[in-house]
Amino acid sequence: MADPTPVIDDLRAENGELDLLVAELSPKQWELPTPAAGWTVAHQIAHLAWTDRSALLAVTDPGAFGALVEKALAAPASFVDEGAEEGAALPPADLLAAWRAGRTALREALLGAPPGARFPWYGPPMSAASMATARLMETWAHGQDIADALGVVRPPTDRLRHVARLGVRTRDFAYGVRGLTPPAEEFRVELLAPSGEVWTYGPEGAAQRVTGPALDFCLLVTQRAHRAGLALTATGPDADGWLDIAQAFAGPPGTGRPREAADGPARGTGRPAEESGRSSQGAGR
Repeated sequence: MADPTPVIDDLRAENGELDLLVAELSPKQWELPTPAAGWTVAHQIAHLAWTDRSALLAVTDPGAFGALVEKALAAPASFVDEGAEEGAALPPADLLAAWRAGRTALREALLGAPPGARFPWYGPPMSAASMATARLMETWAHGQDIADALGVVRPPTDRLRHVARLGVRTRDFAYGVRGLTPPAEEFRVELLAPSGEVWTYGPEGAAQRVTGPALDFCLLVTQRAHRAGLALTATGPDADGWLDIAQAFAGPPGTGRPREAADGPARGTGRPAEESGRSSQGAGR
């Protein structure tokens, strides 16, 4: 049984880095549009706060969380936007306070969860480590949207290992959510981490392979960049096809960033590159 503490600590660090990015924004900057259509910087933070509250209920009050799921099923196309709209309408100071309080409460709940516990979610039940990983992925991805809106290039960190691993593990989900049959064989994925380490997944001798920078892979599987602007190499037709549909978040397929975005401003990579689709849980807007 994996100790969830390291990923919970990394989630705290990811939240803290994003907090530094938004803490001193002016009212006008909170209203800046982000790459997610119709969402401002305020919507992005409001969505993170809303999802943290949902996760907290899943961990501490499954019955109350079940009521949220029923609400989502009743309005699958709008409930995510409604949560973001409600939070974005708050004064920035109140929104910041709510986000900070919610993520702190979630951290404490995850750290106090019994070993082996699993919690309900909009998809399959999750362990404390899986919940923290999903929250880190979404925090990083929505943080990228905010950085893009502000014109800021964020230095990547090795916390991306959690996003990369999730992106690999959700390979079959990306096929299934599109009504496609996943390839039977495993793929080999080799990613260059920000630290210079090489992260590897899958059998070394696999014929289907993906290689490239970990940052670019994470931008792809969170649909924050179009593949055309990323330095990822696919070997084999199945691996090549996967890179066109990969998504690390739950919910329906995201629409991703348009191809022309690959020729636009830097998307956190320091070179031309960018959840445009929507998701009940992850970074799919």
